Amino acid sequence: MSEPVVTVTGLAKRFRSRPGGADVVALDDVSLSVSPGEALGIVGESGSGKTTLARCLAALTVPSAGTLNVCGLTWSGKLDRGGRRRLARHLQLVFQDPLTSLNPRMRTATLIGEGLRVHRLCRSREEERARVEALMADVGLAPDLAQRHPRELSGGQRQRVALARALAVGPRVLVLDEPVSSLDVSIQAQILNLLRDLAAEHEMSLLMISHDLAVIRYSCDRAVVMYHGAVVEQGAVESILAAPSHPYTRELIASVPGTEPAPERNSTHVADELPAGRRGEGIGPAVSRSGGDG
Repeated sequence: MSEPVVTVTGLAKRFRSRPGGADVVALDDVSLSVSPGEALGIVGESGSGKTTLARCLAALTVPSAGTLNVCGLTWSGKLDRGGRRRLARHLQLVFQDPLTSLNPRMRTATLIGEGLRVHRLCRSREEERARVEALMADVGLAPDLAQRHPRELSGGQRQRVALARALAVGPRVLVLDEPVSSLDVSIQAQILNLLRDLAAEHEMSLLMISHDLAVIRYSCDRAVVMYHGAVVEQGAVESILAAPSHPYTRELIASVPGTEPAPERNSTHVADELPAGRRGEGIGPAVSRSGGDG
């Protein structure tokens, strides 16, 4: 059996809310792994710790405790500059909103080629230009978009630029933080189909973060359910949907329109474990396979 490309063990993150105030627990003893070529979904409502987990994996947030291993690079606490550079070759993070994560002053071709230049992966400008053109073709971007700025692109096109930019360095793991939540449903389907095709073509593992169970079901092999910074359930996506073991998971499933809640397994009601006002976020509509780009 192949070694996992990502292993997270006992990860914790606490933030000081204010001087003299109590710590806010963002992550609480999180452990998980991702196998080569696997698509793992991280699902939970806002504030469940999903984005903090993604930022810890990308070494953008320093965990309070725990160990991370990505493709053989292991660290606890803060990763040094050299380590972050090595990590970037193995793992790339695609943010939720490409309009705010892409430099507005750069054109499409420059944005996509930035990683090639930083890691010196091309021997000449001609080689870089050819590589950028190939990446644009891979993600379905027309050549005439190469000289446009992010504000001149549609939401779907900007997300494709973000994907091409992440793919440029040849990562083995792609972490996607709510990659389609800001897009129309028809565009969501195109981006999700594209992600599956790219993962297969480039032999990548995907770690997809979403509050939307429909997206996770469509895109992922396994799922991890997070609640208040902790992992409350994990397993094959279809197994979790068919027979959820945690009240919070049942609450998430019940919030999907047209889905009947799974029967209770014990006397504990979901309201006993969810604070007032903390119900599962609205789960988006089932993802379609068709639709035009925008």
